Amino acid sequence: MTDETMTDWSTAGAGAVAEAVAAGRVSARTVTEATLARIAALDPAVNAFTDVTAARARARAEAVDAGRVRGPLAGVPVAVKNLIDVAGLPTRAGARINRERPPATRDATLVERLEAAGAILVGALNMGEYAYDFTGENVHDGDSRNPHDPAHMSGGSSGGSGAAVAAGLVPLALGSDTNGSIRVPSAFCGCFGLKPTYGRLSRAGSFPFVGSLDHLGPMARSVGDLARAYDAMQGPDPADPVATDRAPEPVLPVLDSGIADLRIAVAGGYFAGGGDPEAFAAVARVADALGASRTVEIPEARRARAAAYLITAAEGAALHLDRLRARAADFDPAVRDRLIAGAMIPAPHVERAQRFRRWYRAAVLDLLGEVDVILAPATPCRAPRRGQTHFVIDGVELPVRANIGLFTQPISFIGLPVVAVPVRLDDGLPLGVQVIAAPWREEAALRVARHLERVGAVAAPVAMPSVAQG
Repeated sequence: MTDETMTDWSTAGAGAVAEAVAAGRVSARTVTEATLARIAALDPAVNAFTDVTAARARARAEAVDAGRVRGPLAGVPVAVKNLIDVAGLPTRAGARINRERPPATRDATLVERLEAAGAILVGALNMGEYAYDFTGENVHDGDSRNPHDPAHMSGGSSGGSGAAVAAGLVPLALGSDTNGSIRVPSAFCGCFGLKPTYGRLSRAGSFPFVGSLDHLGPMARSVGDLARAYDAMQGPDPADPVATDRAPEPVLPVLDSGIADLRIAVAGGYFAGGGDPEAFAAVARVADALGASRTVEIPEARRARAAAYLITAAEGAALHLDRLRARAADFDPAVRDRLIAGAMIPAPHVERAQRFRRWYRAAVLDLLGEVDVILAPATPCRAPRRGQTHFVIDGVELPVRANIGLFTQPISFIGLPVVAVPVRLDDGLPLGVQVIAAPWREEAALRVARHLERVGAVAAPVAMPSVAQG
């Protein structure tokens, strides 16, 4: 028997698929059909997909099998958050209003780059409305659900991306991260996620949320797959005004070079309180596996989170002001009310937040001259239940939506690269740890994640949701 019949290609990793397709051990069509069948069987329980591009996927698989397309991702199924343009689909951005827009006439830059590397797009993924969300709940398309327990949140706003990867519906997905929207669903669903340096990966062809904070990045079930996708998407892009003009710096060739040369520390202070004990136990497990005993304090992190909130609310409101005036009733009320509040923030408050942001970035970069990698919790707790509006943290009842990102916002605020790694402490839901590095040092964060994966400290197993639980 061959790999064509012996392997469950519906849950195989990106590297395994690409190598088998390149060697002729399996056809891209076989992998694609297995993926589409798994999506049809399991997505009713997960609700990760809003659009399945079956005809496009089959045509692309035929091109790969005919030898017309080659590359490091040849035959690998991928899906993208539905704020990323896919030719022929309206770019929903999780919103009722956007689905009335004309279909995109071309793919986003990152979709083009993934397909140039041989990947096969199988669909677009559910998300929180206009990316203003940490829960994965959507009043228009229904909630994306946590594959480990569909009664719980997938996290947001890239909830469909995290759920699709964790459920084994696709080996790779794209998400976006403004304040934590890759790292939160990675933590809740138990997969790896990469928020790259601000400007590292092109955002051209994606619906914006906060232009000065928005990032796009990959999610996967292994560090190798994360690196493979990241390498395929690097490169300057004049269509994105903030995209770096740095040449690609591939990480896959150095992924297994170890961590002996890296100075690794644990974030204390703000990042050592304000969460459940399990969140800090996950960080301790990772630190122990790395032999990291040093603790550092990121200065003024609490103020950074507050400043990130102000800038997010003000910039987000400015983007949507015309839509709010014309069609306020068509918004998710929770999103609408936060945008209206953002529109009323006095301009001097925002200016002060931006001045602080410059100071904070310089202070954190000074700290990252002393250490190469900093470890911090990704979320203050495991995934709450869907529909849950409040939780208790450190004995204080707090709103869920506003506080899930309390550990991610001070990091994305200044555009640092972060790998979210999944930790399973027991039989409960996963947790996540942020592996934070200096700008343009994605390779350092990914090398640490790879080491943790190799020593068994972190893992992203395929979750097997039951359709009956949906």
